[in-house]
Amino acid sequence: MATTTTTTTKKQEDIIFRSKLPDIYIPKHLPLHSYCFENISKFSTRPCLINGATNRVYTYAEVELTSRKVATGLSKLGIHQTDPIMLLLPNSPEFVFAFLGASYIGAMSTMANPYFTPTEVIKQAKASNAKIIITQACHVEKVRDYASENGVKVVCIDAPPPDCVSFEEIASADENDMPAVKINPDDAVALPYSSGTTGLPKGVMLTHKGLVTSVAQQVDGENPNLYIHCEDVMLCVLPLFHIYSLNSVLLCGLRVGSAILIMQKFDIVPFLELIQKYKVTIGPFVPPIVLAIVKSPVVDKYDLSSVRTVMSGAAPLGKEVEDAVRINFIGFNNEDYFTPKIKGYGMTEAGPVLAMCLAFAKEPMAIKSGACGTVVRNAEMKIVDTETGASLGRNQAGEICIRGDQIMKGYLNDPEATERTIDKEGWLHTGDIGFIDADDELFIVDRLKEIIKYKGFQVAPAEIEALLLNHPYISDAAVVSMKDEQAGEVPVAFVVTSNGSTITEDEIKQFVSKQVIFYKRINRVFFVEAIPKSPSGKILRKDLRARLAAGIPS
Repeated sequence: MATTTTTTTKKQEDIIFRSKLPDIYIPKHLPLHSYCFENISKFSTRPCLINGATNRVYTYAEVELTSRKVATGLSKLGIHQTDPIMLLLPNSPEFVFAFLGASYIGAMSTMANPYFTPTEVIKQAKASNAKIIITQACHVEKVRDYASENGVKVVCIDAPPPDCVSFEEIASADENDMPAVKINPDDAVALPYSSGTTGLPKGVMLTHKGLVTSVAQQVDGENPNLYIHCEDVMLCVLPLFHIYSLNSVLLCGLRVGSAILIMQKFDIVPFLELIQKYKVTIGPFVPPIVLAIVKSPVVDKYDLSSVRTVMSGAAPLGKEVEDAVRINFIGFNNEDYFTPKIKGYGMTEAGPVLAMCLAFAKEPMAIKSGACGTVVRNAEMKIVDTETGASLGRNQAGEICIRGDQIMKGYLNDPEATERTIDKEGWLHTGDIGFIDADDELFIVDRLKEIIKYKGFQVAPAEIEALLLNHPYISDAAVVSMKDEQAGEVPVAFVVTSNGSTITEDEIKQFVSKQVIFYKRINRVFFVEAIPKSPSGKILRKDLRARLAAGIPS
């Protein structure tokens, strides 16, 4: 049973909740790559990465060696300690080599969706001050002019166009020439972009110590939350540029020595073929993939009996879908043997996992429907009143706050946003509303933050609103989420047009679509006379969501 402790602060007494599992030793002094490969002698000849597209298998020894070669190659390209590099890549072995290679020389990687528009890619490259961009030839045109004007080198993992560097050349460097660096545990190693609780996307500085702690919280110790071992085959279909996949699939898999089967994108038939061919045992998914499995008419044509664990994260998963995937995906209704209820709750800024169910720990514990687990080990959680900031007890809903070595160092070059998110006592305020029950299980009931989750991808309303306000025939706009069965949530816009304008919904949707990636596209446009705002000018999104719920958007 979890323990609850009370500590006295100047402001109030905090009611602090901890994990049902005991704290463990975490080697926070180790750089991330050293931690991931700490036990490599036990499985150096075992498969580490399997490229599902080519069937090429890389052993742990090969992955470790290639990563050091890439570290040397990056150094020869002028990358130094603390320099940022951008990975504009789909899931691929090269993504892994580049990320680990950067870690070896103390550089940090910012990861971007390769299907971003040129505007979106350049915005992140500029904000992160990326020194090189590693991508595919088909995406070079998105960054060619920016790279040329700013002295940024472009590296291609396939045949490079003129003026680009071949990744193969980098990966052929002599690992013995890798520069010696002294990495501080508080140095950033990953820089994913997140909108946090509000506003535009910001660079989240995740440190060596933070990611080591987060991975350890999941897979280390006698009874880990994620019971994964070196005999397991983990399917890596979720994009590695997303922190869920980077952390809970790649880094956790490397730590325990499992085989990581890389799939570039989800397509139901190749997906099922890979599970059957490689006898996948661990399936980290998101609800849209789970839903696709449930609805597919071809699932029963494949032998999927090797799967023993299905993880679901990044967005809520309904109980009906849980039950359906247990029966349809595996083919039997034995909840004691198989259940997809290994749900977690995460946030990029939190490193990212805050809570996780213990259904697949080595010694499983019963969980409740609707719960997203217990707070991870070696961390503290509290629930605070959204109006007063007072610490709340069990079964009282308030803002969820987390504290521990796993949380972000802060937002890159944005101290004000950092101070709004992490208070002076080290508590990270999530913007999510929830409560902890008598059995120390966490339930999410609402959220303060404005972020929209489309199939687990983040959509920042402020980003779309800024685009809309650039249109000459739009005088004001607000973007909120609308429920959607397939995507979970989709962005919809409330728009006030300029006097005399006859602009149509389709014209507005096309205007936005040309500038953003698919999941940021406006699903509906509602024309209104005014956007509801507070006296301070803040958009009252709850009022707009209430209109949607009532079925009267205008």
